[in-house]
Amino acid sequence: MYQILFVDDETAIREGFAEYAGFLGHEVTQARDGMEAVALCRQRDFDVVVLDIMMPRMDGFTACKEIRREKDIPVLMLSARGEEYDKLHGFDLGIDDYVTKPFSPKEVIARLNVIVQRRRAAKNAAARGPGENEIYRFGGLVADVTARIVETDGTRLELTPKEYDLLFFLMRSRNIALSRETLLREVWGYDFFGEDSTVNTHIKVLRQHLGEYERHIVTIRGVGYRFDA
Repeated sequence: MYQILFVDDETAIREGFAEYAGFLGHEVTQARDGMEAVALCRQRDFDVVVLDIMMPRMDGFTACKEIRREKDIPVLMLSARGEEYDKLHGFDLGIDDYVTKPFSPKEVIARLNVIVQRRRAAKNAAARGPGENEIYRFGGLVADVTARIVETDGTRLELTPKEYDLLFFLMRSRNIALSRETLLREVWGYDFFGEDSTVNTHIKVLRQHLGEYERHIVTIRGVGYRFDA
């Protein structure tokens, strides 16, 4: 469950997202403008902030800067314009992702899952002492991310660089449903021009490598995949 601060001056948008996120078990706090959002962030902590750009009293860009002065909270920005300047300016401010209106709550939650998991993985890596590797163990399946080594029952697997990247991202985002679009963006990069079949093909080959441990990679019909821990 995430503590989400959703900031938008349109009540219908706030309520619609809060209803969907609440159904998934997340707790959503709503704010009508940037000033209210900054005040709430000073009072309490959130896992992530969803922040509209065009708002009265204080716009999203200004609110993001004010929030970041005091707390390192992941931020996803919303914009009805979808102009390249908005995106570039947002990323210059250090936002984690960007969604153009109109959007589906399902897409926003999928992006928030990636943002939160990425931040948590980074914090875990920072908490490890010098020489400590990032290692995941699921029974006989062991992945040393730092050394880029994957073993099943003691036998080392030979994977391609992208297969390593895909498996490690799935493991870091374990128990979270990930869309094919999310996997393309996070594993292949924003500049990738391809189709969903790229993900499907790599998942198929990865499962073949994992043998009996392929059961950890679950297909979510109509969405994508999930690594079940």
